[in-house]
Amino acid sequence: MSQFDTVAMVDWSGGNDTGARPRKDAIWLGVTRDGVDAAPVYIRNRMEAERIVAGLIEQELAEGRRLFVGFDFPFGFPAGFAEGLTGRADPFAVWDWLEERIEDGPRANNRFDLAAEINARFPGTGPFWFNGLKRDIPGLPRKDSREGHGLPERRVAEERTPGAFTCWQLGGAGAVGGQVLTGLPVLNRLRRRFAGEVAVWPFEASDRPVAFVEIWPGLINPAVKRAEAAGGIRDAHQVRLLARAVAGLHPEERDAMLTIDAPEEGWIMGLDHEDKLNRAAGGTLKPPPLRDDCFALPAGVAWTPVDEALALLRDRLQPVVGITRQGLGEARGRVLAEPVVARRANPPQANTAVDGYGFAHASLGEGDQVLPLVEGRAAAGKPFPGVVPEGSAVRVLTGAALPEGVDTVILQEDVRVGEGEIAFRGGLKPRANTRKAGEDVAEGDTILTPGRVLTPADLALCAAVGVAALATYEPLTVAVISTGDELVEAGGKAGEGQIYDANRPMLTALVEEFGYRAVDLGRVPDDRAALRKALDRGAAEADVILTSGGASSGDEDHVSALLNEAGAMAEWRIALKPGRPLALGVWGGTPVFGLPGNPVAAMVCTLVFARPAMALMAGQGWVEPQGFEVPAGFSKAKKPGRREYLRARMRDGRAEVFKSEGSGRISGLSWAEGLVELPDGAAQIELGDPVRYIPFGSFR
Repeated sequence: MSQFDTVAMVDWSGGNDTGARPRKDAIWLGVTRDGVDAAPVYIRNRMEAERIVAGLIEQELAEGRRLFVGFDFPFGFPAGFAEGLTGRADPFAVWDWLEERIEDGPRANNRFDLAAEINARFPGTGPFWFNGLKRDIPGLPRKDSREGHGLPERRVAEERTPGAFTCWQLGGAGAVGGQVLTGLPVLNRLRRRFAGEVAVWPFEASDRPVAFVEIWPGLINPAVKRAEAAGGIRDAHQVRLLARAVAGLHPEERDAMLTIDAPEEGWIMGLDHEDKLNRAAGGTLKPPPLRDDCFALPAGVAWTPVDEALALLRDRLQPVVGITRQGLGEARGRVLAEPVVARRANPPQANTAVDGYGFAHASLGEGDQVLPLVEGRAAAGKPFPGVVPEGSAVRVLTGAALPEGVDTVILQEDVRVGEGEIAFRGGLKPRANTRKAGEDVAEGDTILTPGRVLTPADLALCAAVGVAALATYEPLTVAVISTGDELVEAGGKAGEGQIYDANRPMLTALVEEFGYRAVDLGRVPDDRAALRKALDRGAAEADVILTSGGASSGDEDHVSALLNEAGAMAEWRIALKPGRPLALGVWGGTPVFGLPGNPVAAMVCTLVFARPAMALMAGQGWVEPQGFEVPAGFSKAKKPGRREYLRARMRDGRAEVFKSEGSGRISGLSWAEGLVELPDGAAQIELGDPVRYIPFGSFR
């Protein structure tokens, strides 16, 4: 059973606490939950890592999700070691032995002394080597001078892994021995703490809620290199991409990787399947489809108030688009999927805000000033090479890094320049005309948060702090279908009783105005086979399907009928005007919004319901339109029971409404520039009373 809801990857370290600032060669955690990547988590030491992993296990168990936790160090040793150390060919006997003896803290541990103790239990010299301490440790050679210990140099899995280090090497670039001695005791404690819930692969069947799995980031090195080229910390890329890769595998691929017989040495999951992992790591990560019953209304519900309908949509929908990485040149208009962290400060160093002359303010006296000029100057990108002596000044240009010895700049227009000296009036404040390093953005600051639609200004900010690529959601693709025998294409020949299709041009344009991709699937007659074919195509090519017409329960309402046949239909009779019937369902895993056929109602339902829902599915989060309280330029007696949306526009500081409320008056949509929203209850609106006006632009 290899299906997991959450995949976590841990890049381990055997070293000491690495401090508060994220850095390489530390512990990193990557999590992909329900198909969505979380931002990698920097962890400064092993004690903190054990606490965080334990908390993750508790959270996933409490919420009923199956959890895969991968670690990048060996779970076992070469054949013969376990029996030689403990008397039993059982890897868990080694885990117990190490846990009893390891002494580990944030700043120090006894792994080198423990390795020497292990060496003493085997003949000859070894098997462990490398001493990273200043003091000598009897029985632990600093260099590989071992002989006669009788154990294989590598496990079978490592013999088949190019560039793999032996677990006997305790230190040096790429070594894993220290990670094993400090990591296995932590896994053993977690295994005991969550007894019965955790299975350790491949020593135990992975049929429990949590699986601990050995898997190495080196297997996806091509994907990691591509991500690293855009900037960032390699370790963070590794855990993010490896979690994504495991989550993105087809179940049968994952099953094949987990079908391994290695009861003593263990194995590296994904070995000999690197192509599949790299494909899953480098491609677009797709979230799971919506449940077929996600739109089902509670029993007995007939009329749904607008606010309740919106709350239900907000609660039941989720992002349905995949996550990919984009260079800054392609990211405008995309929805950000992960937080963006500044790689360096902006400005990176203190600099001058004007063209002028720089000096140390403390060297100034009272009254007017005359300072000697040093040779040279500081310009943007060309710093002054020396130190400006106290009591002297140097020529500086806008954007130049402040030379050493300079903290204040005077504007060149306020200076008289003589032969090798400058003169200016007194009264200049300290640090005048300068910018502090990081006064805009500090290194490590989160500058953008997920859900943001990226603007040109955002891209400028990212570039300024050294970020060259962003994790973004793929653009939402929306299929648009018009239904009904009465429809003909605009400009074509309309027979008796037929009308031109106004909905499709309107809806496709709205979809593109929202920033999504529109797929025009044309007009479909009142024929279930034809509509089924169109829905199948929409499910294959799009993330969302918008239909208009056929959303009620009449004989020719085939959208509702087909969704009912599929067992994924809910007819929401919403208490609003214009609108009312809204057929919501899932077809082939793709959500369907069945809009009313009347163009006015179709547009209102799209703006009020489909727009925020699609924003959420696009990864942007729930988007509520910005409304404004303005004086009414009309009077109206409103009946209770339904929320009303009137076509409106602003003139002379007041909201005027279209002359007719008839839902067939399409000209009112063109005339209007927004909607006036009237409350659910009864209302008596008089000229000048405050009403809520929502410009069409607020829905975009």
